Amino acid sequence: MKFPIADAHCDFLYGAMEYGYDINTLRRDQVIHLPYMQQGNVKMQFFACWYDAKLKTPPLQQGLTMVDCYNRMLNANPIFVPFTKDFDPNGDKIAAVLTIEGGEVCEGSLAMLRIFKQLGVKTMTMTWNDNNELAGAAQAKRQKGLTILGREMLREMNGIGVALDVSHLSDEGIRDALEFSTRPIFASHSNARALMNAPRCLPDDLIREIALQGGVIGVNFYGPHLAPKKTVAIEDIVAHILHIVSIGGVDCCCFGSDFDGDLKNSSDYPALCEALLKAGFNEEQVSRIAYWNLHRYLSQFV
Repeated sequence: MKFPIADAHCDFLYGAMEYGYDINTLRRDQVIHLPYMQQGNVKMQFFACWYDAKLKTPPLQQGLTMVDCYNRMLNANPIFVPFTKDFDPNGDKIAAVLTIEGGEVCEGSLAMLRIFKQLGVKTMTMTWNDNNELAGAAQAKRQKGLTILGREMLREMNGIGVALDVSHLSDEGIRDALEFSTRPIFASHSNARALMNAPRCLPDDLIREIALQGGVIGVNFYGPHLAPKKTVAIEDIVAHILHIVSIGGVDCCCFGSDFDGDLKNSSDYPALCEALLKAGFNEEQVSRIAYWNLHRYLSQFV
């Protein structure tokens, strides 16, 4: 059985901005490639506008440039359509979802958040790897939660319908978000800390609370978030999925790639689904993890 796939994270737009990536032509270390997506039966793909603090370009300009890259990709490739509640993954189209990774692109402005919403942004992380004016980052040396401005930004996100993505947020920030958000939060690409003791992985109590509030957690395939060994395998991804499901239930888990290890690109998704079947999930459960859980969650924000 070939399952439809929803992927809650990729950095293709940054590559399009900086390296000239084209969805139809492989360049440099590009892994998001339309033929690979079609081979893997990807039917929903999140495209993140990732803010890079190392660039001299101002954050807002980076964000808007990647939005332009996204729009030009959609205009040139009619196979991509914006996600809607009634999107049918059994058709020929691929649902595209525009997101922000790094709230710095709003430059502290609620007005900029509203403009990004008008441009099609559906979700946003408040941080990447560094603390900023909105919140503390998971990998920052000094841990902190949401700032006063961060809480204001969260209220505005709740009000206008932009989902809060807590991947890269500190534990304290996630606890603040769980307390203050009036809509379910989610983690686009975060794993289980019980299996890999890394700050970007979620402890069991946060997995449980995100699930209880109706959120989802996208397991990523990045080796340092999977296992303390040089080469990771599909079995390590399956182990994180099994653990997250054991804590939060089968409805709280999805995919959030960051390809690495045994899974090199989207064409490898059938192998992961087969591994989930071998691990004891039935076809209906695999279908939920592979596609429908993320579809259900995102439908609240369109």
